[in-house]
Amino acid sequence: MSHEISGSGPVLLVLPGGAGHPMGLDPLTARLARRFTVVTCDPLGLAHGRLGLPVADQRVEEWSEGAARLLDAVLPAGERAYVLGTSSGGIAALDLLARHPGRLRHVVAHEPACVAALPDGARQRARMREVYAAYRAAGPQAAGALLTAVLEDREPDHAPAPGPRPLTRAEELSSPMALFLAHVLVPFTAYVPSEPALGTARQEHAATLTLAAGEGSRGGLLHRTARWLAERAGAGFAEFPGGHIGAAEHPEAFADRLVDVFSGQVC
Repeated sequence: MSHEISGSGPVLLVLPGGAGHPMGLDPLTARLARRFTVVTCDPLGLAHGRLGLPVADQRVEEWSEGAARLLDAVLPAGERAYVLGTSSGGIAALDLLARHPGRLRHVVAHEPACVAALPDGARQRARMREVYAAYRAAGPQAAGALLTAVLEDREPDHAPAPGPRPLTRAEELSSPMALFLAHVLVPFTAYVPSEPALGTARQEHAATLTLAAGEGSRGGLLHRTARWLAERAGAGFAEFPGGHIGAAEHPEAFADRLVDVFSGQVC
């Protein structure tokens, strides 16, 4: 798995959201690198020369197993890693916890879009498929507007802008957001965390699990999802600065909050 390493100290594995492109996370990882050896994953290699090459529909377990192999390569013998996963990366972090709990010390899953696990999961999965259909019919702008409404747990308030069109395959392959809508959104939001992942918080000497959501996401779908998963798992819950992309919008405050959570200072 493509990756970048910075800093020194305990290993902190960062699993980005979207299609896994780590764009916008440099300020966050620079702040964290003061305390950790930060290993930033790039599951599809989009920041490492593969943007524009063919991409297949993605599977959560492929991301998590790639992350596990990366930990095998970078984690010193006998040590366990911290993990931060955001959005789709948060889903992969939960799967990594289920499959390889012995390699992990503390996992923070920030707004993992495991909406299929909710009591109204069938409805939420259907809405994600509607976003995908909007993308295929009218392109990323229309899909993005609908996805925003879904994440805010409301109905869309207006029709797509005039003149939308689907992207060509070449245009799609050059856009991380388009790749997310085309190949990540539907399969990842259909993922339901296994009982081993959610049950780890109740096991003695197991990795710590914290579900997290943005302060700006209160009242939204993914804030509700994170809280529901935390309650089901008996895990911690923490709010972070900003909304769904708080890691990019408020990198220093987000990083400092993460350090507090890893230190057990959860408010």
